[in-house]
Amino acid sequence: MIKPGNIAIFFCLILSAMTLRAADFDVRKFGAKGDGTTKNTAAIQKAIDACTEAGGGRVVLSGGVFLSAPLELKSGVDLHIEADATLLASPDIEDYPDRTDVRHYLSEAMPRFRNASFLFADEAENIAISGRGKIDVNGQYHIRRIPDEAYRGGRWYERIYPLRKTLPRVVFLAGCKFVSVTDISLVNQPAAWGFWIHDCDYVTFDRCKIISDLRFPNNDGIHINCSRDVSVSNCFIEAGDDALVVRANSRSLRENKPCERVVVTNCTLKSWAYGIRVGWTNDGVMRNCVFSNLVISNSWRGIGMDFPEPHNRNDWGREPSLVEHIIFSNIIMDNLYSRPISISVSTSEKLLFEGVRDIHFTDVHARSLEGLVLRGLEDKPLEDIVFTNCSFKQIKPDDVVVPKDMKAVFTNGVSTAHLKGLVMRDTLIEDTDGKSIIIKSE
Repeated sequence: MIKPGNIAIFFCLILSAMTLRAADFDVRKFGAKGDGTTKNTAAIQKAIDACTEAGGGRVVLSGGVFLSAPLELKSGVDLHIEADATLLASPDIEDYPDRTDVRHYLSEAMPRFRNASFLFADEAENIAISGRGKIDVNGQYHIRRIPDEAYRGGRWYERIYPLRKTLPRVVFLAGCKFVSVTDISLVNQPAAWGFWIHDCDYVTFDRCKIISDLRFPNNDGIHINCSRDVSVSNCFIEAGDDALVVRANSRSLRENKPCERVVVTNCTLKSWAYGIRVGWTNDGVMRNCVFSNLVISNSWRGIGMDFPEPHNRNDWGREPSLVEHIIFSNIIMDNLYSRPISISVSTSEKLLFEGVRDIHFTDVHARSLEGLVLRGLEDKPLEDIVFTNCSFKQIKPDDVVVPKDMKAVFTNGVSTAHLKGLVMRDTLIEDTDGKSIIIKSE
């Protein structure tokens, strides 16, 4: 019960809360039409600009399909897509030129030689993408099926446009702080990374769905690069490329940045590449991350920390890779077409590599066509890799269910080299005949 003397204070607090509540900016009031055919780029961008100029609020899409070319999110803006609304990406590749107004990164050093994206934010703070609606990327306009006579194995689909012209990313956030992505569904990606979080701080993904065609190449789910304090929880990700990526590729930044304090929990992952990938060629420091309570199924590889030699897509870093202090716990991996865990380091002289150490796997259980791969370098072995209460069983090719238009042809067993401080506690590794395999430090 509120005492009479406190009534005035009570109503002042209510009034203050109402005053501080962020305003809604309905895109229809700025001229947008949710008819699925009108290109609403200018109208939606006007709503975003008005929202940030007013000090922040929600830019609301509801009751329709809103076609648009690329949009820029700005500080204080929550792009809110209601359950009955879809933000539809333009199918016209000419709508995705490289940006020339960027501040936070060096465009000439970008992976895939391109900085274009559908949704973009550059050094923005307190931004969000929310709502139970969809972002539909119109992927079918960017991909084509390979003719039967030209098929050489692997994927049946390829990009229509060359690498320097194709859409490389869907949502690209660079140098942003205090970011929230909740409840949204990202669907129908082309050959583009879903979310690229590039040198950002304090980022949260919760209850999101990323549903892509597994046959499409390079449509990663959430790609976390050179960022800190990132949380991914309660998400479903189905991606033609890596579902979740943690990297520290600083090549396009003005200074080297680590990727650290990333927490992923309570997620379901599917991928024609890695369910989880930590690190790649010449990345920097990746450390202090936790992956727990996950299901990875119907995927090519489960968990990977692989460091191949540099390739020709400009997607590599400029400093020695170091992965340390990583925990994987309570993870089920089933029906994997390749390896459940792969940690491997190329012997190429072009590779910059410092080490992989203090990696813990607890209550991780997998059924896969191939066996474990744990291969370090003679002068830089994998260090302190600990397995506790885990099981890894190789299954036979006839027991693997592969999606339509794909095939699994891998049959390799366990492969190890250059391990230091390997620990196996209550851990079972079986070949296809159910025979136990013992792995020891070298």
